[in-house]
Amino acid sequence: MLYRHETRDCFAAAIGDGGLGEGAYSAALKLTAAALDEIRAAHRDNILPMLQLPGDTADLDILKPVVERCRRDFDHVVILGTGGSSLGGQTVCQLADRGFGPRSGAPRLHFMDNIDPDTFDALFAAHDLARTGFIVISKSGGTAETISQFLICLDALISTVGKDAVSHHVIIITEPGDNALRRLGAAWNLTALDHHPGIGGRFSVLSLVGMLPAMIAGLDGHAVRAGAAVVLDAALAATDPGDCPPAVGAAISIGLLREGRAGNTVIMPYIDRLSGFGSWYQQLWAESLGKGGQGTTPIRAVGATDQHSQLQLYLDGPRDKMFTLILLDVAGTGGDIGTGIENDPSLAYLKGHTMGDLMDAEQRATAATLAANGCPTRMVSCARLDEKVMGGLLMHFMLETMIAAHLLGVDAFDQPAVEQGKVRAREYLAKMSTTE
Repeated sequence: MLYRHETRDCFAAAIGDGGLGEGAYSAALKLTAAALDEIRAAHRDNILPMLQLPGDTADLDILKPVVERCRRDFDHVVILGTGGSSLGGQTVCQLADRGFGPRSGAPRLHFMDNIDPDTFDALFAAHDLARTGFIVISKSGGTAETISQFLICLDALISTVGKDAVSHHVIIITEPGDNALRRLGAAWNLTALDHHPGIGGRFSVLSLVGMLPAMIAGLDGHAVRAGAAVVLDAALAATDPGDCPPAVGAAISIGLLREGRAGNTVIMPYIDRLSGFGSWYQQLWAESLGKGGQGTTPIRAVGATDQHSQLQLYLDGPRDKMFTLILLDVAGTGGDIGTGIENDPSLAYLKGHTMGDLMDAEQRATAATLAANGCPTRMVSCARLDEKVMGGLLMHFMLETMIAAHLLGVDAFDQPAVEQGKVRAREYLAKMSTTE
């Protein structure tokens, strides 16, 4: 496997009353067998197209001319979208840009996932739009935020490059058929790429929604999917749910919820390149499970940063959380931090160690301290982090979410409550128009 899934410290036998009892775990794990059967059937019958993506490469090959154009013609590429249209791409692209700029030969990517006017003003002021491309992503083609983002950018583009050049700068991604974004695309003669109508936004990271930005950034989309295939194939082949890490994770999470021990789930990677992974996971878990009074609340943290903020609450606050630490084998890596401390005895513990040694010690210490305080804690440990491992992690948590939804008896793929806010927003806009 691409990672190690260590769950011992989630159980009462290891951490005491805060952990999951063996009986409750066994009962939950047994129920995951039916969920795995459903996933196998969906894969076999192509009921869930997202499960076909790991084994497919043809669509990625089709993207190559678009990728080459963006890398050749633009210094910046702006991705317009919100929620699942943005978070997956952001997560994968962090492998290429740690915040200090793009890889050689790649444009800098900017994910605009909100509708704050000040941010768009700053975007236009900072970049030459003549050297900027835009990718507009809306599965439905009618997302109000994304359409608004596009129209604002369209106006700015026209002012800079003229109407005739707009089509060279903009690519749209939306599902086939008649929708607002398709009509706008046709009116401006824009390149239109098809978003598969059977793949929801929060499960779309392996589709062109996530892979196009990743490939523009210089990442290997084939490797991302290959990693996802490793995890998916293992789940499909598992004859015992106990041998399937996503099933084990779902059984622990829902078992702890049922026993009243964890109504919240904290995901805490000790890897800067996964700082955005927690935001992607938050949407995936919350929007898939939070229905009919069910679900647990996902909380994003980043180590070692949040050792100095949230950890106080985790250790000395309410005992209502399950913890997932994503760790990297970093011992022995990084620069030597012992230079120049010979005359300060208080820093002697650092002598002869690297930054990676300190990170390794801190991530293991946090896991051990949480467990010692009765907090159910699992570790997802990776020997390395590259495209293949990223794909495996993405698939693990998508499968874990789907299995957890089965245990809760909810549909992982709808979001009925979200529509209430959309309806009200349109009502408020209508009232604003009548009062002007």
